[in-house]
Amino acid sequence: MPPLPYSLEATTGPSLGLVVLQTDETIEADFRRLFRHNLRLFVTRIPSAASVTSESLATMEGALPAAAALLPRGITFDAIGYGCTSAAAEIGSAGVARAIAAGVETQAVTEPLSALLAATRALGVTRLAFLSPYVESVSARLRAALAAGGVATPVFGSFEEPGEARVARIDVGSIVEAGRALAAEGGAEALFLSCTNLRTLDTIEALEAETALPVLSSNLVLAWHMATLAGLSGACAGPGRLLSPHPAARAAQIS
Repeated sequence: MPPLPYSLEATTGPSLGLVVLQTDETIEADFRRLFRHNLRLFVTRIPSAASVTSESLATMEGALPAAAALLPRGITFDAIGYGCTSAAAEIGSAGVARAIAAGVETQAVTEPLSALLAATRALGVTRLAFLSPYVESVSARLRAALAAGGVATPVFGSFEEPGEARVARIDVGSIVEAGRALAAEGGAEALFLSCTNLRTLDTIEALEAETALPVLSSNLVLAWHMATLAGLSGACAGPGRLLSPHPAARAAQIS
């Protein structure tokens, strides 16, 4: 039988890419909830260690080009996100952007650190209560990177858990209780829940209601910033003040 005839459809809609840690069990499900269905989201994974240390985070820089290169070819992505908050601080935002651009064609690159700084500008926030799941040395590097970006973390708490598999299983109740305790210390204008593997999405509305503070998380700010950089205001829908119409409108002016 000769080949059967067929026709091709034109590619429509924006395209976003996401580089996910091998050990991450949370961010993909969160992004499916946060992004509207009229865009194309492509995901690749990067090797990552079972335990989070400064050394294991830094080693991912060399693997980023190959991970990005596994995204579909022939697409110029509107934005690509790298899903690791602590590694973004360890490698540096510029280093992440260079490594990803070496593997794939994209208009913009971001990660949770740059996304968080953009979100704080959108909300007019300069002081965070900061909840981390990780050990002190990893958290200290991220806090220093935030300070360099003009955001202080006068209130800080951590679960001090080095194992990624255990971080992914910290329950929602524990996160809400910890966030509530940090907010109660005072001195912060918003609460940040760090780590793309931490299950934070279902804590945001409850914590905002209890604390009267904006609540940000790694996955929330990363999805929002990817959409903002791609010129897709309104592409994200989810909990919290950041995704409400007013800050989203201001955020459209933020690169």
